[in-house]
Amino acid sequence: MRAAPTILHLDMDAFYASVEQASKPSLRGKAVIVGGLGPRGVVATASYEARRFGVHSAMPMGQARRLCPNGAYLIPRFSLYRQVSDVVMALLRELSPLVEPLSLDEAFVDLEAGGVAFDSRGARDTGERLRADIRAATGLSGSVGLAGSKMLAKVASEEAKPAGLLLIEPGTERELLAPMSVRTLPGVGPATGEHLRRAGITTVGELAEAGEDELVRMVGRSAGAGLYRMALGLDDRPVVAERDAKSVSVEDTFDVDLHDRVRIRGEVQRLADRCVRRLRDSGHSGRTIVLKVRRYDFSTLTRSETLRGPTDDPAVVREAAARLLEGVDTTGGVRLLGVGVSGLADYTQEDLFAQSLAAEPDGADGSDRTDRTVDAADRTGRADGAGGGAVTSGAAEAEAEGAHGVAEPSAEPEPAPERRWAAGSDVRHAVYGPGWVQGSGVGRVTVRFEQPGSEPGRVRTFRVDDPELEPSDPLPLVGDGTESGP
Repeated sequence: MRAAPTILHLDMDAFYASVEQASKPSLRGKAVIVGGLGPRGVVATASYEARRFGVHSAMPMGQARRLCPNGAYLIPRFSLYRQVSDVVMALLRELSPLVEPLSLDEAFVDLEAGGVAFDSRGARDTGERLRADIRAATGLSGSVGLAGSKMLAKVASEEAKPAGLLLIEPGTERELLAPMSVRTLPGVGPATGEHLRRAGITTVGELAEAGEDELVRMVGRSAGAGLYRMALGLDDRPVVAERDAKSVSVEDTFDVDLHDRVRIRGEVQRLADRCVRRLRDSGHSGRTIVLKVRRYDFSTLTRSETLRGPTDDPAVVREAAARLLEGVDTTGGVRLLGVGVSGLADYTQEDLFAQSLAAEPDGADGSDRTDRTVDAADRTGRADGAGGGAVTSGAAEAEAEGAHGVAEPSAEPEPAPERRWAAGSDVRHAVYGPGWVQGSGVGRVTVRFEQPGSEPGRVRTFRVDDPELEPSDPLPLVGDGTESGP
C-alpha cells in the first residue's frame, strides 16, 4: 500500500455505446444497445440512457428489446473501438511507462513511475488533465479513480461513474469501503455474494468484522484470506506494463443451428481468416490451432493441433482447422463455432508445412477435448485450395463433390445472394456520402446520412442491391472537419 494515491485507474464510460453515440449524432442522448442482434445475441454494452430501462451487459438481446423496445440496437464495430482505444492508451503512456491495460477501455497507470505525481494534489491534477485530454482527442468521457492500490483505484473509478473522478486518501480506505456492498470487491460475483448474504454478510464492513478465520471456513482458505484482505483495503499488487496475450481467438453464435456440412466448413474457414487477421494485428504467430464447436444440445467440443513452429499463415490455420473439424460429429446441428491460436510467439516458422506435434491428452476443463498429430503429407496440395471466405466459394463446392474432381458447373448461373446490411454498419452512397444503416428488410435498406461532428442527418431508403450504396470503413470520431457527399 502506498502513502500517496498515485495509482490511477481509467474506465471509459459505456465505451462501445459512447463511441456509437459520438459517431452517430442522431443517437446522442438516446438509448443505444450494442451487441449480437440475432435471437441468441447478448448485450455487449448499453448506454446510460438504456440502463435506466434495466438493460445491462451480458443480458440476452431478446430481454433487452422487451425492456427497451425503442432503443437503437447496433452491431459492434471493433475496428473503430480499437482505433479509439489506441488513442486513449497513447495518452496514458505519455503519463508513465507503467500502463497495464485490462481491456480496450480500461487500464491502470503508475503515476509515480512516470514522475507526474507524488502526492494527492499532483495525482488529482493529473487525473483531471487526463480526462480533459481524452475528451479533446476522442470526444468521449472516462472515469478516473486514484488510490494507493490497484483494488481501491478500481473501486474509486466505479464510484466516480459516469464522467467523474474520485480520489481515496490513504488512511480512509476502511471508512469508505465499510458501507459498500460486498459485490463491490473484485472477484465477488453473484454466487459468492448470495453465499455471503445467506450468512448475514452484505457489506464490506460486515465482511471485515467477520474475521479471516470465519471467512476461510465459509469460502475456503485462499478465497477467504483474499476476501479479508480486500475488506481491509489491503492490496500490494504492482502495476505491470506488459500483460502477454496467451491466445487469440474468434467465435460466432448462429441464430439457427447449422446442419449443412459444407456451410459449417465454410464458416470454420471464415473464422480462421478472421483469427489470423487478429493474430497479425497483435504482432504474434502461434503454434497451436484450436477448434471449438458447441452443438445443438450445448455440449462443447474442443480440438487442437500443435505445429513444430509458430505460424501466421492463413492457409496453414485454415487447413488445420478443417482437419480438426473432420473429427467432430455435427449431425445434430451446431450453434457456435470458434477458431483460436495459442502458444504465441513474436516470430514465424519459415516452413509453412511443418509436421505437427503430439499435444496434451484430453483437457480437464469439462469439455470433450482431443489433440491430434497429423503427418506433413496430409497437408500437401491442400493449402492452396482452402478458400477462406464465402461458403459458396468454388473450393467449398469442390470439396462437397469429393476429393477426386471438381464440381460440375450448373447449367444456369445461380443468382447473386442478397446483400445484407447490419444495423449500425458504415456505408457510403455515391450521391449522399457517408452514413450508417438504421435497418433493412423486405429488399430495402434504410440509411441515415450523418457523421461525427455533423448535425443529425436525413434518412433515405434504397434497394438492398442499389449499385450506388457500398459498405464503408468507419470515420474517425475527431478530425479536421466533416466530410460531405460528392
